[in-house]
Amino acid sequence: MRILFSLFLLVGAATLGADDFSATREKIIAAMGADIRSAEERARDLERLPLETLEFFGLRDDMKVVELLPGGGWYSSILAPVVAEKGQFYLALGTDRAKSRLAGNPGFERLQVVAEDVTITRLENSIYYSLDASGLGVSDADIVFTFRNYHNFNAQGRATMNRIVYDALKPGGIYAVVDHTRRHMEPDSPENRRRVDPVLAIKEIQAAGFELVDYSDLHFRADDELRYEVGRRSVTGNSDRFALKFVKRNAD
Repeated sequence: MRILFSLFLLVGAATLGADDFSATREKIIAAMGADIRSAEERARDLERLPLETLEFFGLRDDMKVVELLPGGGWYSSILAPVVAEKGQFYLALGTDRAKSRLAGNPGFERLQVVAEDVTITRLENSIYYSLDASGLGVSDADIVFTFRNYHNFNAQGRATMNRIVYDALKPGGIYAVVDHTRRHMEPDSPENRRRVDPVLAIKEIQAAGFELVDYSDLHFRADDELRYEVGRRSVTGNSDRFALKFVKRNAD
């Protein structure tokens, strides 16, 4: 009887976890099909796998969500509607393009833009950016996403980013990092400038106080030899990428 009861609890917990994501899944799928997304954006779903990626990181529709460096808003156009009813969505750092495209549209009325006064600069003769920011202007966030942006910053910029993300998250909050894979300990070159050594990223993010709790091979690409710039025709849209899930463990 005790064994059967234990099995019942395990099955019940698994079912509850699936139920927890079911409403979020429906909202993600609806957002993926929304008119605000172009045909070109939708065509990239097969490569970027937004539904599977967001499920891996643990997104729920009642979360307080921050996206860093959203570019033109490819992910923002999915994330914002998902949490519009029960949660909150923030854009932070380099937000001009996504803000001008999305703000004020149906489903994006509650979108907020924070940390607009940060300074992102690239020093002369450098291919990487530095970041001067005291914080994100958000507290107790459930999850902070950065999609393919970590590679843009020098060591100082990455350290600053990790620190302000840590400060913005609640205890137990998730730091979700996706980027193009670089070979371990490979020196900088024009071919790998938009790639990141995942071991280095893990060490840096852990140094900021985070704990690595999971990784995904959703974006593993065996035919990306990690030799060429990710914009090259033979690689673009098929780069090998890592997906790392960190958690803020401190209760400070």
